[in-house]
Amino acid sequence: MALIKSISGIRGTIGGRSGDGLTPLDVVKFTAAFGQWLRQRNPGLQTVVIGRDGRLSGEMVSKLVAATLQGIGLNVIDLGLSTTPTVELAVTGEGAAGGIILTASHNPIQWNALKLLNETGEFISAQDGADVLAIAEAEAIDFAEVRKLGQYRTDTTWLQQHIDLILALPLVDREAIAARNFRVVVDAVNSTGGLAVPMLLEALGVEHITKLHCEPTGNFAHNPEPLPENLRDIIKEMEKGTADLGIVVDPDVDRLAFICEDGSPFGEEYTLVAVADYILKHGKEKPGQSVNTVSNLSSTVALRDITQKHGGQHFASAVGEVNVVEMMKANKAPIGGEGNGGIIYPELHYGRDALVGIALFLTHLARFGKSASMLRRTYPNYYISKNKIELTPDINVDAVLDRIQAKYARNPINTIDGVKIEFDKEWVHLRKSNTEPIIRIYSESETLATADHLAGKIINDIREVISEKR
Repeated sequence: MALIKSISGIRGTIGGRSGDGLTPLDVVKFTAAFGQWLRQRNPGLQTVVIGRDGRLSGEMVSKLVAATLQGIGLNVIDLGLSTTPTVELAVTGEGAAGGIILTASHNPIQWNALKLLNETGEFISAQDGADVLAIAEAEAIDFAEVRKLGQYRTDTTWLQQHIDLILALPLVDREAIAARNFRVVVDAVNSTGGLAVPMLLEALGVEHITKLHCEPTGNFAHNPEPLPENLRDIIKEMEKGTADLGIVVDPDVDRLAFICEDGSPFGEEYTLVAVADYILKHGKEKPGQSVNTVSNLSSTVALRDITQKHGGQHFASAVGEVNVVEMMKANKAPIGGEGNGGIIYPELHYGRDALVGIALFLTHLARFGKSASMLRRTYPNYYISKNKIELTPDINVDAVLDRIQAKYARNPINTIDGVKIEFDKEWVHLRKSNTEPIIRIYSESETLATADHLAGKIINDIREVISEKR
């Protein structure tokens, strides 16, 4: 069992004892603390928006969250089965004090989480999160008396409102998409993307849609992280040669990956690269428009190359959506995100949004006029090797990273988030995950073999350090 409290919210496995997993007691405790924090932060705002992905535990957790917020005296608008970006948009659209998204994103079926939003529909900061945790630990919570309990209502219109807002964006070209008569396959891992993505595609004029795992039952048909090794079903479907594009989203629809017409992965890292190329190309046509970009330290340097090609500057942030957003605002970046397929397009909102990513990518592909695989070949080739080491409670991660940093002290090193080591034409980034009890080891090179070799070398270094300390 696991319970992780981090910049990504309160995340844990369902079941077990309180404090060791995301039990009903933990859900109530942290929801109440967040509700208390919201009332202190915005006394004049009395509404909270909630929504969930399709997980098996989602309905149970949602009922606990809604009732707890009502007990604090806050009104609840429940979007029901929804997406993370839809809830984010609904917070500002409803003038709410904040929001809670009930999703563990790419984590397996036994996980769920409370992802916490402020009044701007953005994830709360690390300091705000610390304040919420302090309230929870102190149990400094004032519940409402009976005549001041919050009200509850459902609103199932926000998915359509989200899609309408996307269609209204100047750089989304529905006519160009419809004219290409795309044949699209969708894999939504049996979560809410199975509702949202086909709705969007139909609104964009896509008439030929093949649905794989699009029933939001919560019984994930495969590991929900949209990596090539987990996408055998859609790759097999695309290899038939009857479709133009495969679209894959994670359970809460904030991560996006594409499969080319020949069954080859477009590359999760290249989702952002392609969309940024399209946005920056048109940004240059606007006087005074910034052409800067932001991604996190674990993302491909291909985005840097594309940004420089358009005359802009690329900035690298610490991992975590809130960190990317903060740096995007500071550098007026019109596009940014994370290499895990997370598109952040401020013209719509400051949040990772697979739906707007799909609309922008399809517009780019339609105007390109050729196949997805040909579009992919227009971008520089880098390969990232993504690895991880499982953690046990006795491992001191900071001490391990300090030892690795000391070993490679002669190399350029960035320590704003874990340890990133630069080599001649490669890099490796080591950091403790915000969402799982693991150390992530990402490495990138111009060949996959070299990236894998570098990752293997660093993994061996880490194991040596761990074994020495036992």
